[in-house]
Amino acid sequence: MDVVGIVLAAGAGRRMGGPKALVGGWADPRTPLAEVAARLHEGGCPRVLTVIGAEADAVRVAVGDPPAWLRLVEARVLSEGLGASLHAGLRAGGDAPVALVSLVDLPDVRADVVARLLTAVPLGQRTLARAAYGGVPGHPVLIGRAWWPRVSEVALGESGARDLFAAEEHLLVECGDLATGRDRDSDLPERA
Repeated sequence: MDVVGIVLAAGAGRRMGGPKALVGGWADPRTPLAEVAARLHEGGCPRVLTVIGAEADAVRVAVGDPPAWLRLVEARVLSEGLGASLHAGLRAGGDAPVALVSLVDLPDVRADVVARLLTAVPLGQRTLARAAYGGVPGHPVLIGRAWWPRVSEVALGESGARDLFAAEEHLLVECGDLATGRDRDSDLPERA
């Protein structure tokens, strides 16, 4: 099954002091964007799209010459938030029947989480599933192509596909034994 991986990394990262795609401090010497993209690929996504936006030129320079399986996609309407990034990623997904969507700021969500999600769920155009950590829903999420038009309707502002998952039955795949699923800036204070 051709699952396209999509890393949402367009945000400015105001609380982190810069775009999440560039802010380092992880164990891996690569940029967070390159690291997360590699995890999706190693976990079973044959191609990965990374949606960039804030400081897009600097992100391109930091990523350098991407491998053949990686493509940078620019979200041009950043003021529309996470929803705009998700729309850009799905539009660029081509004819893939399923998208595996992850956030760039999940430092302990590794290839084993991606692999578990891809192998635990029947993959197809009606797939709707997400990783869970100690029973708490998180990322990555799997969205079959049949849901993409609905995502376009509900992914507004910073909500992403949250409303779709709240309204529709979906599978939860427990991954709490592999990771916490916490985002990198969850404990940072809000910046003005």
